[in-house]
Amino acid sequence: PTPDITYTHTHTSYTHTHTLTHLLCVPVVAGVLGATHAEIEHHLEMGRKLLAAGQLAEALSHYHSAVDGDSKNYLTFYKRAAVFLAMGRSKSALPDLSRAIQLKPDFLAARLQRGNILLKQGLTQEARDDFQAVLQRSPDHEEAREQLVRATELEELQEEAHATYHRGDYSTTVNVLERVIEISPWDPESRELRADCYIRMGDPRKAIQDLTPTTRLRNDNRAAFLKLGRLHYDLGEHHESLSHVRECLRLDQDDKECFSLYKQVKKLSKQLDSAEELIQEERYQDAIDKYESATKTEPSVQFYTNLATERICFCLVKLKRVVEAIDTCSEAHQRDPHNANILRDRAEAYILNQDYEKAVEDYQEAREFNSDSIEIKEGLERAQKLLKISRKRDYYKILGVSRVANKQEIIKAYRKLAQQWHPDNFQVESEKKEAEKKFIEIASAKEVLTNPELREKFDAGEDPLDPENQQGGGGGHQGWPFHFDPFGSGGSFHFKFEHN
Repeated sequence: PTPDITYTHTHTSYTHTHTLTHLLCVPVVAGVLGATHAEIEHHLEMGRKLLAAGQLAEALSHYHSAVDGDSKNYLTFYKRAAVFLAMGRSKSALPDLSRAIQLKPDFLAARLQRGNILLKQGLTQEARDDFQAVLQRSPDHEEAREQLVRATELEELQEEAHATYHRGDYSTTVNVLERVIEISPWDPESRELRADCYIRMGDPRKAIQDLTPTTRLRNDNRAAFLKLGRLHYDLGEHHESLSHVRECLRLDQDDKECFSLYKQVKKLSKQLDSAEELIQEERYQDAIDKYESATKTEPSVQFYTNLATERICFCLVKLKRVVEAIDTCSEAHQRDPHNANILRDRAEAYILNQDYEKAVEDYQEAREFNSDSIEIKEGLERAQKLLKISRKRDYYKILGVSRVANKQEIIKAYRKLAQQWHPDNFQVESEKKEAEKKFIEIASAKEVLTNPELREKFDAGEDPLDPENQQGGGGGHQGWPFHFDPFGSGGSFHFKFEHN
């Protein structure tokens, strides 16, 4: 005797469990064609054992041999159908069940199994015929009676779903289709109808969830692949879009709609991928040009125009084109107010513009949207330090240069201010003292900003000349870097320009 074998297979978004005892534990009827009785028995026995062990592909191979050896035995077709079902291939099982019924019209187990598959496919009338055929020969068959009731329920629900859909009541249609799909999970039409409702309700994600399995439930579902391609494209998922459109063209390379979308998606996808590669290579101006080209390729889908503006903002900050960066980042922020990356980039632009309060505000807002980002946390701390330092001493402001000024520009500004505030230019003692103080600030600023290491520390939010940040403390004039002090030699002060 064959023990009860229960197997579960997952197909698309649903799971179904079958019991194989009634499928496989039926004695084989003799009727050999092309193979000996012993050979067929061997294949059937091996198939049963392999199926019980979960080795479905190997089991199927033996059942193929059994069918080839005896094409008149209804049980070989029936048992192969059981393997197809175990593999989740209900469409392949149907012809075998139909052949078994054709060979033995009163084979109720095959009738019931075929009716169950047809019901799951949403084919209510065909399923009803099978269940009624079972009940005609076995009026007390409980499962057939229950399934006949389900077939009637499914018909009524299908009619209700189409009626509410045509009235434009998409929310009710979705609720009705929930039960429809529960009874007939292999029916692509119900899923396609619900997907259409979700699209009309503005929920493309759920539409994608329903459409995806229909590409396997229909043999040639180019319409679903095309729709999936468009939905992913509109969501900004150009790689996924390209994948679906390629599947459509694989089914028919001459499909005009699929080919038209393919060209559009491929062009845009190439531009976007190329732009990101250029950013990785720090070729920021080239990346800006590429993103601008992408907006011309696809000017109407909001996701791509928002993305381009966001990434151009990032590139302008990297190029230290401060005014353009602030303007572009502000436009990007207006388009996508909850995007933490845009706020981070604009904060960096504000830092370059020495507008530390706004930088702190942007970083704080960015952290609200992305509290886990280490980069944003560190950026906020740096902006707060810079704001604190700027309220004490800002070397850029002292020299009147921007944060992106090069060494030559810094030295030029220093010389001009040093000439202006040279203490020898002032005769009144109080004015001379003020000039000395100012001159020290100018010299300190020049020393920090022309020293790459000190400037890096200052840009990171640390004043390298602040006594709190220096070890050992010690005397001397506060603010003078290390050993440099023009007043250290005592009385008279002689000013000399440095040409470094």
